Amino acid sequence: MDDLTKRVRKAIRHFWATRDRQAASQGKDSGTRDAGLRTAVTGGKHLDGFVTLCRDLLIEAGLPEAEVFWNRQLELPGYFRAEKSWDLLAVVDGQLLAIVEFKAQVGPSFGNNFNNRAEEALGNATDLWAAYREGAFKPSQRPWLGYLFILEDCPKSAAPVKVREPHFKVFEEFREASYARRYEILLTKFLRDRLYDGACLILTPKKGRPRGTFRVASEELSFQSFAGAFMGHAMAFAQTRR
Repeated sequence: MDDLTKRVRKAIRHFWATRDRQAASQGKDSGTRDAGLRTAVTGGKHLDGFVTLCRDLLIEAGLPEAEVFWNRQLELPGYFRAEKSWDLLAVVDGQLLAIVEFKAQVGPSFGNNFNNRAEEALGNATDLWAAYREGAFKPSQRPWLGYLFILEDCPKSAAPVKVREPHFKVFEEFREASYARRYEILLTKFLRDRLYDGACLILTPKKGRPRGTFRVASEELSFQSFAGAFMGHAMAFAQTRR
């Protein structure tokens, strides 16, 4: 893991390059762009650098490549719905070992998108753990669930946001918190409430995309912490197979 920062920078360069390429392609083909700069999102694949990195970490931890899924067979049963397609799965010897979801948000709009991301992530974790409780993944022990989020580091994501309190007061930590800070609060609570076993928040400025510039919200949400827990879980399982 000595070169982990270098590998994260490479994934970030892929993230920005893919977004730029998709935005340019759609603008050329249609003469218009999706509202809210959705052009790069609708094309997908912008997070493939991180998916590939996490896949490689599982393989380096000793899992068979054939039992790590990232581009096919990604569906798992739910409890409140029939199924959900995740971004990365490890299913080894018929046991669900690890699941990771990758998401990102780039400006200029952060408000509604933040609420949508928060509700989606909460719902996905709640559904998965309910399915696990009801035996959907037998004979698996409790799988490792991770959530990795990339956020554009810019003035709008760093600016204080007013809260609305027509009836009751919000919790104090949200008062004047920027969207970057709100994501930090959200992912930290995910970890501490054990909704997710690993959570990572990476902030990257658009102007630093050629170098893969990034910073982390906190040590608790760093990729090093995320990868350490992720690989540790995989290595412990791999050792039981020897």
